[in-house]
Amino acid sequence: MGENAPMSDVRMIDVSDKAVTRRRAEARARVHTTAEVLSRLETGTMPKGDVLATARVAGIMAAKNTPQILPLCHPLLLTHVAVELTLDTTAGCVHVRTVAETTHQTGVEMEALCAAAAAALCVHDMCKGIDAEIVINDICLVAKTGGKSGDWRRTR
Repeated sequence: MGENAPMSDVRMIDVSDKAVTRRRAEARARVHTTAEVLSRLETGTMPKGDVLATARVAGIMAAKNTPQILPLCHPLLLTHVAVELTLDTTAGCVHVRTVAETTHQTGVEMEALCAAAAAALCVHDMCKGIDAEIVINDICLVAKTGGKSGDWRRTR
């Protein structure tokens, strides 16, 4: 939106005529860190406590609060949110995978993406004392189902 664009250009989309369908979205993120951090995550010896469990809860909370973070998202009754974090010592990262589900008139892509981003940020927050150079990347939608546009899966 340009500097001189009128506020009337910003609006929540009306979904009242859309069909209520079961909708599911999957997202991911990667948190790149040191071998030391990955080892400490694996052994549960991080100073702030259980990083992976805390990040899982952060992701779930973010999905549930997406409309408070992104102002044009519709409030949704989520039927399921899952957040998985796996350590990958070969790639030097924590893989974050999220799933959000609802039965509604609009999709849950943003809820899945917010969950992935928040879980990754939580890992960063809880590990930054040991690795100040953590990098979060590859936050993206992986797949979605339901709604008028049907099923979609990332090809790259």
